Amino acid sequence: MKTFKLNNGVEIPVLGFGVFQIPQEQTKQAVLDAIEVGYRHFDTAQSYFNEEEVGDAIAETIIPRENLFITTKVWLSNYGYENTKTSIKISLEKMKLDYLDLVLLHQPFGDVFGSYKALVDLQKEGKIRAIGVSNFNELRLADIISFQDTVPQINQIEINPFHQREEDLQNALSRGNVQLEAWAPFAEGKNGIFENEILSVIGKKYGKSPAQVILRWLYERGIVSLAKSVKKDRMKQNIDIFNFSLTSEDKEQIGTLQTSGSQFFDHDDPKTVDFFEKLVKEREI
Repeated sequence: MKTFKLNNGVEIPVLGFGVFQIPQEQTKQAVLDAIEVGYRHFDTAQSYFNEEEVGDAIAETIIPRENLFITTKVWLSNYGYENTKTSIKISLEKMKLDYLDLVLLHQPFGDVFGSYKALVDLQKEGKIRAIGVSNFNELRLADIISFQDTVPQINQIEINPFHQREEDLQNALSRGNVQLEAWAPFAEGKNGIFENEILSVIGKKYGKSPAQVILRWLYERGIVSLAKSVKKDRMKQNIDIFNFSLTSEDKEQIGTLQTSGSQFFDHDDPKTVDFFEKLVKEREI
């Protein structure tokens, strides 16, 4: 698996397998299948409620731990310096791991600075190899870089052909070479993305699917991507993107698919803050 080098020297596989919305009872087998087809990078989160099952798969595989790249994300209810440190200890216990390769702050709200300081300290202690944030816009990313001693290694955000985030990419690179990582590269199938005419025509030239074209497009932009599937044949397809290249004309055509913004929710909208505040309270009940 090819890798990108992060700003602290840690190497991250360019393709990751995400387990968001995979039921607990299917997670272990999905991760084992993904390992078998060649994935070495796995992305979970405290709020996905399947960290333990990811850990079960890691414990069972014959692939050495040092050859796997494991990510989790701190949930909002665990924000704050001490809460964050405690929550990561629990995540390590659930996954039966001595260290994590990457830990992210899942959302840009609440006590971000206290939690980020906890990540910095845990990284110094050797419990985390790389740290970062998720869903941070240009302003929030600049804020945390300017007022913290350690530049994040990663910003994981929504990136797909309908929401291409070129300005975010350039901003991240200019502010300490922060690596962008794409969640929902397929926009969760919205707007008929798998039947999109432009992506289909490009794919036919290379004998590839629209999904493979999207992942190749992200790779050529220097962006790590996270794909999810519980189907082994789809996993094999999603990882098979290194035997073709896109032309400048292909990329120009993909550029025309840009729409007005997120396919899910706008993190700059106060209503999104209200949504997450309500979600945190609901989960406390």
